[in-house]
Amino acid sequence: MKDKQEKLKALLSAMEKALIAFSGGVDSTFLLFMAKETLGAENILAVIAQSPTYPVEEVEAAIKIADNLGVKCRIIDTEEFQDENFVSNPQDRCYFCKKELFAKLKELAGENGIEPVLDGSNLNDLSDYRPGTRAKNEFGIRSPLQEAELTKEEIRELSKAAGLPTWDKPSMACLSSRIPYGTRITRDVLYKIGEAEKFLRSLGLKQVRVRHHDVVARIEVGEEEIVTILNDGLREKIIKKLEELGYFFVALDLKGYRTGSMNVW
Repeated sequence: MKDKQEKLKALLSAMEKALIAFSGGVDSTFLLFMAKETLGAENILAVIAQSPTYPVEEVEAAIKIADNLGVKCRIIDTEEFQDENFVSNPQDRCYFCKKELFAKLKELAGENGIEPVLDGSNLNDLSDYRPGTRAKNEFGIRSPLQEAELTKEEIRELSKAAGLPTWDKPSMACLSSRIPYGTRITRDVLYKIGEAEKFLRSLGLKQVRVRHHDVVARIEVGEEEIVTILNDGLREKIIKKLEELGYFFVALDLKGYRTGSMNVW
């Protein structure tokens, strides 16, 4: 693992400056930290994208992390809702979302004389269905963690050793990924999903997804937390809150949380 970290340092050292697509998650935080340690804070620009697809509290947390690391930070607004290819929610929806993001990042990088643009993709991402990779390749976005062959688990371990607060942060993804392909994406639906997940996290649940199936909310949590929901009196609270948000039926997925579960829908 240490040899992979050294490879990452070597990759970053070959750059003079870098713009980093920063979400405040495990991967991009570790990348931002390593870039700062290697290139110096003055040569790094962290860019946080905000839109209805990303919870406000996640944006706020990302800003705080960048500030604590002493790295310059910019907030941009992405406008994927202006693209019918995105809101119609086809199977390659992620491509159009990432295309919008990367176009704005490349423009900003050019205005500031920065090259390259980096993202936090890791080695595990190569084994998942990720249409956004096509947009990444089209815009020449680099993924140093992937180039260094670092896995998610290794990034968590290295983040813990570095004292980063995100080392055990649950995985996060665009709220649109909770909606079945072919179901139109609306701001109201994203708001409902976001509020439902925020409520579940407020109950102490860590790894949470609320999959939106029209009038049905299908809840995914870590396998060890399934028993918590059933035994700790949380079931009634969850039902009440999600019904208030407009769901008629509230279901607990006994398979538990898993990435990409909507890809098989």
